Amino acid sequence: MAGTNSNSQNILLPLATICGLFFIFGFVTWANGTLIPFFKLSFGLSDIQAFLVTFSSYMAYFVLALPSSWILKKTGFKNGLVLGLVVLALGSLIFIPAAKSRSFELFLTGIFVQGAALALLQTASNPYLSIIGPIESAAKRISMAGICNKFAGMIVPFIMGAVFLKNAAETEAKITAATGVEKEQLLNDVLGRVNTPYIVLAIVFILFAVLIKFLHLPEVNPEEDVVDEASGEVVQHKSIFQFPHLFLGALCIFVYVGAEVMAGDIIGIYGKELGIHADQAKYFTSLTLGGMLVGYIVGIFTIPKILSQQAALRICAILGIVFSVIAYFSSGYTSVIFIALLGLANSLMWPAIFPLGISHLGKFTKIGSAIMIMGIAGGAILPILYGFLKDHLQINFQLSYFILVMPCYLYILYFAISGHKVGLGRLKR
Repeated sequence: MAGTNSNSQNILLPLATICGLFFIFGFVTWANGTLIPFFKLSFGLSDIQAFLVTFSSYMAYFVLALPSSWILKKTGFKNGLVLGLVVLALGSLIFIPAAKSRSFELFLTGIFVQGAALALLQTASNPYLSIIGPIESAAKRISMAGICNKFAGMIVPFIMGAVFLKNAAETEAKITAATGVEKEQLLNDVLGRVNTPYIVLAIVFILFAVLIKFLHLPEVNPEEDVVDEASGEVVQHKSIFQFPHLFLGALCIFVYVGAEVMAGDIIGIYGKELGIHADQAKYFTSLTLGGMLVGYIVGIFTIPKILSQQAALRICAILGIVFSVIAYFSSGYTSVIFIALLGLANSLMWPAIFPLGISHLGKFTKIGSAIMIMGIAGGAILPILYGFLKDHLQINFQLSYFILVMPCYLYILYFAISGHKVGLGRLKR
């Protein structure tokens, strides 16, 4: 691949930098899982209203992924990362006036700005990971970054949960019982818990932006041409719409991220519906992410030597189907455990789907990556649908969960078996 140096020493610094970014992605994104019950506590929200947290975050990807591709063309890879981190810090600081004014809408604005920053950062970093080395081992590199991402997610409930949801049940009872000035003071105290953590996060993001600014990160560009593997001849493409596997891949990212958010962010609410105490349920997201962490480690040691990216995706999709069925037909902690095990099923999906979706795009790789990133909007839609099915249509919460995630895993299995090859066998000159 043009511009790619296969020397592992040259890859090490960029890979370590991107892994650090993925840790930041994970911390910010999975903090939403803690913010959902926190905002329900602070504002007395319904589930659908609380899920606007994930909606605001993930819809930012859909809105800003394509503009991010344009920004990166103007700024270059490294300056794009710096800009993304600065915007991420700005989004974090919006939480301070939001807490002071007790404005849920302003909180959502801050979350949307964070999502916009993550859209830019993800649009830059994911294709970078894919093309910095052989495309066949891209899932391995993405798995390494994924470990950092999910490790951050695992520690979020213990850090943010300990701050935001400390004595959650007791605090909720006090707020419910209080009136007038006493209630106002309690709500101010609770929302004030966001100030220190998000100021610290903003400082960390700015420091990391400064670090990246002074690092030497090579610009890695994909080949301008696509070569027909059968004939060895150059294939000329004039439009991104000549790659149907890309759009099937973007839809696969959509359903995958939706299923991942359901298993990660919704598991706490799911556990509470099963009668499990809130002080225990707030840690369930860490169980899901622990499962993903195990899967990433497996991917690092098996891809591509033992498993191809396609085979890993097929296995994960089948596990997702099996675990979803067991979770639906079980109850109590058993059901929660199998929701958490969906983290294992989900683990190698992004590392496999993304490189399969952008393969053979040549000069269209950057815009194709942005289209793939738009699929992250699935994380906005599925939680809202879950709240609608459960609360408005009064469908049992387990059945609501099942009828949303099962089609996701079935489609992912289709993409793993044949969807990723659609159009590649009939390349037109």
